[in-house]
Amino acid sequence: MTRSAAKGPYVDPRVLKKIAGKKPMTTGVIKTWSRACQVSPEMVGFTFGVHNGRDHVEVLVTEDMVGHRLGEFSPTRKFIRHGGKMQKDLEVKQKEGEIAAAKAAKGATEAKK
Repeated sequence: MTRSAAKGPYVDPRVLKKIAGKKPMTTGVIKTWSRACQVSPEMVGFTFGVHNGRDHVEVLVTEDMVGHRLGEFSPTRKFIRHGGKMQKDLEVKQKEGEIAAAKAAKGATEAKK
């Protein structure tokens, strides 16, 4: 359920306090744990270190991000890959293709000499 329009967007006052009176590009990374904080137009240009549960992910705020939450740009889960026999076969074929391409390129450079 979205926040009511009468209340306005939730912007953490601590985040606003950290950026008050500072220049966007001269300020370093501003660390924050407030993932629920919405991006406001005053934040454009600043770099935030948004906590994802383990460390702070650097997020450079642009105009397109206004209205979104800071947590949307700092993923909390890391996708490794889907496994299984089929995946291994695909990786082997890809590696063989890369080796064949490298040999072909090497042969072409030796033929020019």
